[in-house]
Amino acid sequence: MRYAYGVTSALLLAGSALTLVTGLPAGAQVAQNEQSEMRSVVPRAGAPSSFADLTQQLQPAVVNISTRQRVKVQNNNPFAGTPFGDLFGGGQGGSGPQTREAQSLGSGFIISADGYVVTNNHVITADGQGEVESITVTTPDGTEYPAKLVGKDAASDLAVLKITGPKAFPFVKFGDSRQARVGDWVIAIGNPFGLGGTVTQGIVSAVYRNTGSGSAYDRYLQTDASINRGNSGGPMFDMQGNVIGINNAIFSPTGGSVGIGFAIPAEIAAPIVDKLRAGQAIERGYLGVRIQALSDDLAASLGLPKKRGEFIQAVEPNQSAAKAGIQAGDVVVKVDGKDVTPDQTLSFIVANTTPGKRIPVELLRNGQRLTVQAVVGKRPTEEELAQQSFDPDAQQDEDSFAGNSQQQQPGPGALQSSLGIAAIPLNAQIARQLGVSEDTKGVVISAVSASSDAAAKGLQRGDIVLSANYITVATVADFEKIVRTAKSEGRDAVLLRIQRRGQPPIYTPVRIR
Repeated sequence: MRYAYGVTSALLLAGSALTLVTGLPAGAQVAQNEQSEMRSVVPRAGAPSSFADLTQQLQPAVVNISTRQRVKVQNNNPFAGTPFGDLFGGGQGGSGPQTREAQSLGSGFIISADGYVVTNNHVITADGQGEVESITVTTPDGTEYPAKLVGKDAASDLAVLKITGPKAFPFVKFGDSRQARVGDWVIAIGNPFGLGGTVTQGIVSAVYRNTGSGSAYDRYLQTDASINRGNSGGPMFDMQGNVIGINNAIFSPTGGSVGIGFAIPAEIAAPIVDKLRAGQAIERGYLGVRIQALSDDLAASLGLPKKRGEFIQAVEPNQSAAKAGIQAGDVVVKVDGKDVTPDQTLSFIVANTTPGKRIPVELLRNGQRLTVQAVVGKRPTEEELAQQSFDPDAQQDEDSFAGNSQQQQPGPGALQSSLGIAAIPLNAQIARQLGVSEDTKGVVISAVSASSDAAAKGLQRGDIVLSANYITVATVADFEKIVRTAKSEGRDAVLLRIQRRGQPPIYTPVRIR
């Protein structure tokens, strides 16, 4: 996990379940959750006296999934380069990459009598530098079937497999996750920690939960039903036996369940599964912008009365947003008639818009509302997007700037008292040292107070302040005047546009103290 408390993509071996079917001849299959007795299993109101009948009916369609992989690893041979190197598998005493066999475990569920299986993409994808050699699906009776990968989609983390058997398979159906309400009972069936056929129960804790990942499908059903590693890809059922979610991730400080699990809603998963099953390409909308949620500090720096919309940090040249006139610093509040909210993000709306469609985009720019028309482009693959991203950890050589690169405390002044920073003019010589063009306009941060919000936001010595509250900063005096004006207007923060070596400019709100 990147953070101690973070959303963990747990390999949970769980599958999107469709309704179970009896072993009747082809054409006569009936989903288990469509049988007449299902209505008597669970009362519509209240909790059932037991989940046993419901589980017995659904469990035959939930499967375990295992993969065999060949993964490249670095050979850490302590005797490399010595006469003993070959004795430890170093091959000529070298320490280059080696391959090893690895396995993964997860869950899935059968969605048709002829053996189509749904799971998470990360269940059947090799970690790191490697490839999957084989996929095995194990049914509850212990029978193992070699599985063929029909299709996978990294963006939604979904995959479809196909198994073949001598008779029809029991299966389950997707339900309507849009009808799920907070407090509804659910059960999850899967393979946590390799313990196949494990059933847990709980309630829907939240609907359309945004975890802050910024992905196009960051919209989950949250549950307190116990979800652990190995449950990934498994189904979350409602009390009518319909699959309303596919278990996908957990929020945990330890890697184990703490009662906060996430499932991909059926309304998102089902259409993608249908396309993967049919061999169709998954096309998503794309504007070509880098966005940031409108935090309290960002809203305060913009003078907005409340959080609304999402902030545009950067616009990719020659893409849909740039052609429509969208600019860095804009706040997008509505897209194609849909409000941009934490539950309905800009990424989600655009990704689920057909490429080529012309849509209105409502913006706030310098306090003014305007509408532009954008033609939605086609979203690049996840691999292509990764290649476009810059390295946020890139280091800059500032040893020649102002004597040394050590962090210093700012001296007295308006900027120090209000923002906890000190700044000096940007001249041609310093611009060359910081790797920007000599005609760049701005001021250079020369010191940051360790106790300031600026330091907490990651500002550092050598950063160039290009603008403050959308006003170009040409001199330190300009900067100080903008900050004083913001304070006099009662704003709690000021919005800075920061240029750092080797990275595109970004907007950062800094609280006024």
